[in-house]
Amino acid sequence: MAFISDTLGRIKPSPTIAVGAKAAELKAAGRDIIALGAGEPDFDTIDYVKEAAIKAINDGQTKYTIVDGTPELKDAIIEKFKRDNGLDYKRENISVNSGGKHTIYNAFMATLNPGDEVIIPAPYWVSYPDMVMLAGGTPVIIEAGIDNNFKITADQLDAAITDKTKWVMVNSPSNPTGAAYSASEMKNLTDVLVKYPHVWVFADDIYEHIVYDDFEFITPVMVEPSLKNRTLTMNGMAKAYAMTGWRIGFAGGPVELINAMRKVQSQSTSNPCSISQAASVAALTGDQGYLKIRAEAFKTRRDLVVKMINDVPGLECPTPEGAFYVYPSCQGLMGKKTPDGKTLKSDFDVSTYLLESVGVAVVHGEAFGLSPYFRISYATSDDVLIEACNRIKKACEALV
Repeated sequence: MAFISDTLGRIKPSPTIAVGAKAAELKAAGRDIIALGAGEPDFDTIDYVKEAAIKAINDGQTKYTIVDGTPELKDAIIEKFKRDNGLDYKRENISVNSGGKHTIYNAFMATLNPGDEVIIPAPYWVSYPDMVMLAGGTPVIIEAGIDNNFKITADQLDAAITDKTKWVMVNSPSNPTGAAYSASEMKNLTDVLVKYPHVWVFADDIYEHIVYDDFEFITPVMVEPSLKNRTLTMNGMAKAYAMTGWRIGFAGGPVELINAMRKVQSQSTSNPCSISQAASVAALTGDQGYLKIRAEAFKTRRDLVVKMINDVPGLECPTPEGAFYVYPSCQGLMGKKTPDGKTLKSDFDVSTYLLESVGVAVVHGEAFGLSPYFRISYATSDDVLIEACNRIKKACEALV
């Protein structure tokens, strides 16, 4: 339509949301569908956080707040960064937003000009490139394949940086692979970044508390403090705290950047939900012990899914260090034929086949920038995962 902007034409709808919508549509039509596409925990928000929200409502905390977060929530975030990451911030270094995606959007809108480049390792979270393009920038993709456990190398990063590079995205643990950088691996990347003072670092730490097997989470500024004055360290309430619907993301960074992000937010959403902010204060300052308990539950599911998927002919599934996803290769299925004679030529074909033949919804790897793979979210019960993996195996064994 003629009145739709050219900017909108540069981006596409979220593929993960589209998969969820398709699965819901088939369920509504009476199909037995197991949806493994959702990027959210199946756990409920813990009770003391809900109670804090109810109290906030009853206490009349239902008005506008400061645009980028209440003082109480900023103080809780400052304490979180100190407690978990050893990072010192003041209120003027903190931005509170309506979800982690909103944090990224604000940062890109506040900083990107036409021609600016953003380096994004692939596989990547589906929204990164589109948000870069929406803000007028250019995504520069570095592929990190299965041979290096989906992690880029220092040499790859060094080769990708140009005088146009504005940001480098670092998402660890990663969506969609669950791969996470160790301290030494992160130091290799930060050693490169130190050489380029014009390059800013965006650390997406949203899966910080969902790590396994004694893996120690690290964020870039923890291994290279000199990068602090050009790093935005982002986190949020969605994943570890099971507060996806509450829509609170936050970040710590240099005052100049935080001020610019506030300016964007002041003319778009204004403040995040006041009740969600009060709940987030409770979540960040209350008992943190249940985070490890839930991470252990996710680990059990990870081990289950990795084992079962690796027993499927034609699939190869690495073991991730964190998050709640696996990203199996389906290279071994390429060229095979389905029972109705269709040749599988792409991971989109594979995901379509799994949905149509056995009712399992996964997200095809092309959406994440690296094929042929697909993403499984194991943020659901053991019984559901066992049934889903058995269905996937049945579908793959039917190929010729």
